[in-house]
Amino acid sequence: MSRSCLATAVAAIALIASAGAQAAAPASSGPIDPARLSETVRILASDAFEGRAPGTAGEAKTIDWLAHAFAALGLKPGGEHGGWTQRVPMVRTQLQMPGTVEIGGKAMALGRDVYFSTVRPVDRVTIAAAPLVFVGYGVSAPERHWDDFKGVDLKGKIAVMLVNDPDFEADPGEPVAGLFGGRAMTFYGRWVYKYEEAARRGAIGAIIIHDTAGAGYGWNTVQAPGGENYDIVRPAGAPVPLLLQGWIQQDRAAELFRASGLDLAALKREARATAFRPRALKATMTADLAVKHDAIESHNVLAKIAGTKHAGETIMFSGHWDAYGIGAPDAQGRTIRPGANDDGLGIAGMLELARAFKAGPAPERTLVFAAWTGEERGLLGSGYYAGAPIYPLEKTVANFTIDILQTAGAAHDVILIGQGQSDLEADLARAAATQGRTITPDAQPQRGLFYRADHFSLAKRGVPVLLLMGIGGGADLIAGGRAAGDQWVSDYTSKCYHQTCDAWSPDWNLIGAAQDVALFHMLGRDLAFSRRWPNWLRGSEFRAVRDASAGIRARL
Repeated sequence: MSRSCLATAVAAIALIASAGAQAAAPASSGPIDPARLSETVRILASDAFEGRAPGTAGEAKTIDWLAHAFAALGLKPGGEHGGWTQRVPMVRTQLQMPGTVEIGGKAMALGRDVYFSTVRPVDRVTIAAAPLVFVGYGVSAPERHWDDFKGVDLKGKIAVMLVNDPDFEADPGEPVAGLFGGRAMTFYGRWVYKYEEAARRGAIGAIIIHDTAGAGYGWNTVQAPGGENYDIVRPAGAPVPLLLQGWIQQDRAAELFRASGLDLAALKREARATAFRPRALKATMTADLAVKHDAIESHNVLAKIAGTKHAGETIMFSGHWDAYGIGAPDAQGRTIRPGANDDGLGIAGMLELARAFKAGPAPERTLVFAAWTGEERGLLGSGYYAGAPIYPLEKTVANFTIDILQTAGAAHDVILIGQGQSDLEADLARAAATQGRTITPDAQPQRGLFYRADHFSLAKRGVPVLLLMGIGGGADLIAGGRAAGDQWVSDYTSKCYHQTCDAWSPDWNLIGAAQDVALFHMLGRDLAFSRRWPNWLRGSEFRAVRDASAGIRARL
């Protein structure tokens, strides 16, 4: 690291420390200081970090800053080869403009009518008159006796799919109602699953019909990456991803279906039944798009506090350091998408946890603090770690992830994402009670937030997890109640989520955020001096994975 970078990092840590001294946190947030949270975000979301995109100069600055921040707090390197990082090889792609896409013989305006990207490292995406096939929700779930594909041949074709789950819009009397969790989205409802399933079935591309309610975000969020995408470098013999993947505006989709003599609304109803069968559209898709692609080396940053008695057992706290980098100018001419809340504030919370744990008694179990790369590109950094863990997942006690916190002040409650998954939820309720607070389940489970943050990468491998995410419905704010909390969520998600205006503000009130982070301190502290192994609840899709390694923990 250069002397100038080192000086900047040391000065930043000093600023954070002084901020904490000047404005002590309220007793309800324990050792977590709102002023230090704010100062960390102010630094990480500044223009100097260029939006913290993987593989850019912004990444290099972020990695250096985080390593020195951890060191200044007294933590030890927790990465590969005794260092602070884990290497994450990626490929970065960018569709080049102008390009052409025609669907059903009509030119589609890229960004306005359709949005596409690719994760294949090719020089050009060329698709010539590929047939379009509507495959309902694009779900194959044998355990639910559900198959949208019915053996349809998708080789060389474009799969057209609905967003979310087959029961998302079901009426109470329909047989499908509740089969996929009702309003609570399952992983089958996520675009990641749908693209992977289409590729497994031989499709050359896939298009999801956008719906704001079903997706959980508006078209502006779909557009945000600007044709850029990332993927982990895939080993030889690994499954080949789609050549082109993306979204179509609902109105354009309805027009496309009408041109084929089909009614999209009627087909959506049909797709909610097990008898649904795929429909070939009387339309093809042609595309010609140049692609710029680069092999890049990104990094997870890991630090640790070694356990005194059970050092081989780990408790993990994490957030993602990446944001969306530099994009097209907004109405004010701003190009940097700084990711202040998403997830600069989560990283700030993780650093505060590290500081609080280091100031207390040495833990008996090892505490690991992970700042992931590539979350915004599909949970890539955490997914890579889950496939190549530095600390065995069978002996990872739990993962606590922070990804977006509300900035509107103290609240009577904390929002629980993914209710009914693990017994950590009961721990969270007990901790909240010590603050005089309650637990409120995610008010909009149809958005599938449980499957949209880095903890999910660990959950799939069996590690019990908890997520703090402030957009799972509005908190019951002390100033303004639930209505004010809902308004904060609405304003943030509709205007600033993944946009240039996700910026630090001196007007933030982070008392509530500090209260939430303090809950993870309480839970982590209890587990750090315990022999307890939290588990998934019976009925959770992750229980069997964890139980398969129970013998390893029984011998510890």
